[in-house]
Amino acid sequence: MTIHEVLYKGLLGYWVEKTGTHVAVWFIGFAVCAVAAYLLGSLNFAVIISKRKCHDDIRNYGSHNAGMTNMLRTYGKGAAVFTLLGDASKAAVSILLGTIINGQIGAYLAGFFCILGHMFPLYYKFKGGKGVVTSAVMILMLDWRVFLVCFLIFAGIVASTKYMSLGSIIGMLIYPLVLYNFNRATPDFRIIIATAISALVVFMHRENIKRLMDGKESKVSFGRKKSK
Repeated sequence: MTIHEVLYKGLLGYWVEKTGTHVAVWFIGFAVCAVAAYLLGSLNFAVIISKRKCHDDIRNYGSHNAGMTNMLRTYGKGAAVFTLLGDASKAAVSILLGTIINGQIGAYLAGFFCILGHMFPLYYKFKGGKGVVTSAVMILMLDWRVFLVCFLIFAGIVASTKYMSLGSIIGMLIYPLVLYNFNRATPDFRIIIATAISALVVFMHRENIKRLMDGKESKVSFGRKKSK
């Protein structure tokens, strides 16, 4: 068994193919990937850090979103960095688990359910973040070329407008298109999952879109922020 076979098929997929085991076992692997990734995604580090550090809930402040940008605006760069690292780690672990168990399909599926858990966390009354960091980590781990293009566009928009939300929306809107452009022979499941993630992230930014249209959206500041 080569590394390429493991990455593409996963240990379970390779075993099913070689031993002739009933294909239902393969689908059980998908279910395990999905459930484990959702539970990992539900660990919302913005909520965890705000409660541990400041004994309060980040969802009570600012945009009421449990994500890195609201942590930056409310509690400053230190809290935002730890939130970023936590959310990135849970996405990375989910995708690695999906890859090992069910290969490329498992990785995309695990990434999707981790993002879903981040947005609608089981442990925090299904009120979480918008999934930008977890989506970015998934894109980076599965195709660095796609990540680079999306990130450069995101960074350019944020640098020129100071609207983090606008950069995130545009970056995620082009994600399925960039993925397809780099992988014209891409299996349909990748494009379908990428499109679903893109639609979810944009949907979670619906209030930001309204504020952008009304000229009321807050601009991001990377200056020093005093903790509440």
